[in-house]
Amino acid sequence: MTSFLLPHEVHGDGTHKVFAVHGWFADRSAYAAVLPDLDRASFQYTLVDLRGYGRAKDAVGAFTTAEAAADLVVLADRLGWERFSVVGHSMGGAVAQRLLAVAPHRLRRVVGVSPVPASGLALPPDQWQLFADAADKPENRRAIIDVTTGSRRPGAWLDRMVDRSLTCSDAKAFRAWLDSWAGEDFHTQVEGAGVPALAVTGGLDPALSAELMRQTWMRWYARGELFELPWAGHYAMDEAPLDLVRAVEDFLRADPDTPR
Repeated sequence: MTSFLLPHEVHGDGTHKVFAVHGWFADRSAYAAVLPDLDRASFQYTLVDLRGYGRAKDAVGAFTTAEAAADLVVLADRLGWERFSVVGHSMGGAVAQRLLAVAPHRLRRVVGVSPVPASGLALPPDQWQLFADAADKPENRRAIIDVTTGSRRPGAWLDRMVDRSLTCSDAKAFRAWLDSWAGEDFHTQVEGAGVPALAVTGGLDPALSAELMRQTWMRWYARGELFELPWAGHYAMDEAPLDLVRAVEDFLRADPDTPR
C-alpha cells in the first residue's frame, strides 16, 4: 500500500476539522450543493478526491476502502490535524468506518450518508452484473441512480449525474472499487467502536435503508445514531441539501469541544 496525498480543497477555518469523502459515482464535487450553507466558523471541511476520481483520476492504487482510510490519515498528518471527524457518502461511508479500524483514537465523530455497511453489500447475481457493467455502460449507471432515488427524479438530473460520474472517474478504478465496498466484510474490526457515529438514510433509497442500518450500524456502534430523510433517496446532498446540513452539523456540534 503506497503513500499518496489525496487531492483536496479546504472550506472554513473552524477548530472542528472534518473530512468529506465522496461515493462511487462522484468525486468531491458530490458536495457542491451543500457547500454554500456549511458552518465555516465552527468547522473546517476538507473535501477529497479518492484514487481514481477527480484530480486523482490517473492515480495508481488498489482502490480499496482500507487504502483510502490510510490515505486520509496521511492527509490529516499533512494538514496538521491530530483529531478530526469524517463524513462519508455511500462508498465513502465505508471508508469512514475503515478509519474506526485504522485510527479510532484520532476520530471525534463519524457520519455516514447512505453508508455502505462495514459488512459490504451482498447483491443478487443480476444486480451484481448491473453494477459490475456500470463501469463501461452509462445506461447501467443511470438505472442504478434512478432506482436508488425512488424513480422520482427528473430525467435531466439523472443524465447530469451520469455525465458527472463518467467525467470524474476512471472506468477501471470505478470497477475495482466495487469489489472493495460491496465485497469486503470488515465489521468485526469495528464492532463495538465507541466513537459517536451517525447514519443518515434516505426514505426513497431501497438499497441502503434505515432498516439495513438498524441491522448493521446500530448494532455495531455503541454510540450509534440514525436519522432518516423521508423524501430523499441515495443522494441526499443533491436531493435534500439543507436538511442534510442541519442533521450532520447538529450531530457534529454535539461534540463537547466544538464551539457553540
